[in-house]
Amino acid sequence: MIAKSHPEGGIDLSVGTPVDDVPEFIQAALRGSSNTPGYPLTIGSPQLREAMRQWAEHVLGVTGDFDLLPTIGSKELIALLPSFLEAKRVLYPEIAYPTYLVGALIAHADAKAVGLDPTTWPDADLVWTNSPSNPTGRIAPREEMQAAIDYSRRTGAIVASDECYINFPAKEQGGAQPLSILSVAAGDNRGLLAVHSLSKRSNLAGYRAGLIVGDPELINRIREIRKHAGQLMPAPVQAAMTVALGDEEHVIEQAKRYARRRAVLAPALEAIGFRIDHTEAGLYIWCTRDESDMSSVDALAQLGVLVTPGHFYGVAGARHIRVALTASDDAIAQAAQRLRSSVK
Repeated sequence: MIAKSHPEGGIDLSVGTPVDDVPEFIQAALRGSSNTPGYPLTIGSPQLREAMRQWAEHVLGVTGDFDLLPTIGSKELIALLPSFLEAKRVLYPEIAYPTYLVGALIAHADAKAVGLDPTTWPDADLVWTNSPSNPTGRIAPREEMQAAIDYSRRTGAIVASDECYINFPAKEQGGAQPLSILSVAAGDNRGLLAVHSLSKRSNLAGYRAGLIVGDPELINRIREIRKHAGQLMPAPVQAAMTVALGDEEHVIEQAKRYARRRAVLAPALEAIGFRIDHTEAGLYIWCTRDESDMSSVDALAQLGVLVTPGHFYGVAGARHIRVALTASDDAIAQAAQRLRSSVK
């Protein structure tokens, strides 16, 4: 309410929902497939399956034996995966997307937040990893991903890698490039799953388009449940997803937009005393003034800028805030100006 009452209006940088247009060629594919009276295939149309496979091989670098499955966005898959796999012990990062915990609760599984070092993890049935991270933007190094794979081989746990922000490295901050855990696996995909989404990659949050890639045995188990539960991606969305996965140019352009917005907003946050931690990729700035997250939220709200407190992502985030770049160029510029103007 404080941010909204600002004389010049509130600027919402708290929610990571895309604001840029869906590319026209994707809209055209959706419209052109609207006359689809039959039931869609759970596994995806032949055209979509080929597009997913080509994308997984050429963009993610997946090799060896693997399978794929379209999902109705990524959030529903994340929330239901512990139930699909009958997991009783679930691990997730101590600063993390809340749906990892929610999914474990839905499955009545024991859930434990853990650090980033896989050598410290207790035994589990399912482990969530997330690179680039939401909310921190941290990119897991290859060695850490390999350690997670080694953990899976040693314990028999399934490792599910949430890679939904892989398309958005912050190149202006050193050029670190996110990797898929399946590329690190080098063809041995046993016990591994990678979760992806077109919500941010192609601005398709409203379409609900995602996919899961990995161990064929695990994909088959998930597919059989989804088939009988009626979790079918609508045929027009399948058509749109097919053409979206076949084009990387629009993804590169979107990545440039977010990089420009980060370059405008990050220095303004630093100008009022924030230290930016991680933020190596993704759509957010993770920062702190070494104070309570709510103190930071309140201070920015006084300037009409709404951000997310870090404790929403776990108690370990309680001195940070997450600032979304999913706002228009004008809104980002206005927010940066307000921050700079507040410096005495």
